[in-house]
Parts: sequence; C-alpha cells; structure tokens
Amino acid sequence: MSDPVPKLRLDKWLWHARFVKTRGLAASLVVGGHVRVNSAKAAKPAHMVGPGDVLTFPQGDNIRVVRILAIGLRRGPAPEAQMLYADLSEVKDDVPRAPRYEGKGRPTKRERRKLDLDRAQELE
Repeated sequence: MSDPVPKLRLDKWLWHARFVKTRGLAASLVVGGHVRVNSAKAAKPAHMVGPGDVLTFPQGDNIRVVRILAIGLRRGPAPEAQMLYADLSEVKDDVPRAPRYEGKGRPTKRERRKLDLDRAQELE
C-alpha cells in the first residue's frame, strides 16, 4: 500500500499559510463562496486540501492564485508560511506612485506657505 497524501482542512491551511488573521475569518471566506479549489467552489471550511491543489481567493484588492506545496503543522513565522505555497498570481508592477510633477500631488509645507501668502495678497 502507498502512503496516503496528507490532507488538511481548507480554513486551517489558509490560517497556517498566513493569508487570514484568524481561522474564523478563513471559515467565513470559504462559507461566503469566495474560495475555489481546483476551479471548483469550496462549500465548507472542512474541505480537505493537500499538496498539488490550486486555490483561488480574494485578498484585499487582489485575486490570489496559489498552489499548495505542503501542509503546515503549525502557524509559524511568515518565512515558514511562505514555504507552504507557490504564488501563481500575476504581478502588477505598473501601478503608478503618487505623481509630484506638473503641480499634481500634495503640496509640501513650503509650497503650502507660498499658496497661503498668495491668497492673502489677493484679498488685500
């Protein structure tokens, strides 16, 4: 007989891998229908997952796609948690920072003082 593939509850794995802060939040994410396991919606937090499964779920403004590499025995530090999965999500590097050219963006303190002085002179 071959060794069975180790499996873990979906909500517990999401918590071990540090995608959510608590198991309760992980369970509500699954019950809300926001998690897909191998492109099928997971209906229960007790859905068993193991190495090789692909999870798709929202995290903040992003949609995360991860492949499970291992199951965790505990909720350890972040570097240990990052060893549990391979991130398949596309990286978005084209998000622009707040521009400071052509008068766009928030004024500095010096620019703000100058604006205040200009406005005061217009009223006189």
